[in-house]
Amino acid sequence: MSRATKNVRLTAGDAELTVDPVHGCRISSFRIGGTELLRQGERYGCFPMVPWCGRTENGLFRNGGDLHQMPLNSPPHAIHGTGRDTAWQLARQDDAEAAFFYDLADPWPHKGRVTQSFELTEDALTLRLGVETYGNSFPAQAGWHPWFLRNTGGQDVRIDFEAAWQEERGDDHLPTGHRIDPRPGPWDDCFGMPDGVEVKLTWPEQLELTVKSRDEWVVIYDEQAEAVCVEPQSGPPNGLNTTPRLVTPIDPLEIASTWSWTRL
Repeated sequence: MSRATKNVRLTAGDAELTVDPVHGCRISSFRIGGTELLRQGERYGCFPMVPWCGRTENGLFRNGGDLHQMPLNSPPHAIHGTGRDTAWQLARQDDAEAAFFYDLADPWPHKGRVTQSFELTEDALTLRLGVETYGNSFPAQAGWHPWFLRNTGGQDVRIDFEAAWQEERGDDHLPTGHRIDPRPGPWDDCFGMPDGVEVKLTWPEQLELTVKSRDEWVVIYDEQAEAVCVEPQSGPPNGLNTTPRLVTPIDPLEIASTWSWTRL
């Protein structure tokens, strides 16, 4: 095992994936047939959200009787975890697969390890995240935040999905605790899909890409002109407080997502 200091490139058929382990182990580029599907620039690629997803209210969460403060990187809240700001280490790599890890550290108050792996085939990409503890149990979340390009040279992408509910969003951008019927976009909203996440992105006359996860939570964000986000995750925004999922020595947190595609 070694610290990865350069990008890792995976290929399968005409699919190409580039992972940047130094900058949060994010997918910095994802190309199919030479066409880039992820936005480049300041907010780019696809980054892991870990050890929490979305906004945590006022950056505060409890573990038992202990109250912990996370940095307010999206005031007044803490957003998207610390993994995206961390340099990860390479565990293994071949032509079409790679795995990385890092050890949890300040400002996260609990000791543990996060792993992320990528498996590329000619028509699918499988992403996996895991969180394990080195000691005490703690609440955690994991997921992905891809910046898919809205337009890849043709018409704008179309987003199709069926959700059982939408988490009502308050003025503070956090779920209020009420579930409502899904509303039309634009969205910066969390949806529930009890049978598993399935969201289809269609770039007309080019590509159809389906994002799936066995977990039931997904955030859809399409309020920006250049990109749309489909974010499968293990719990809702502010879930460290509202729906805590404990990572224990015998029960790590594990989540997987698959992106599969067909040409049109």
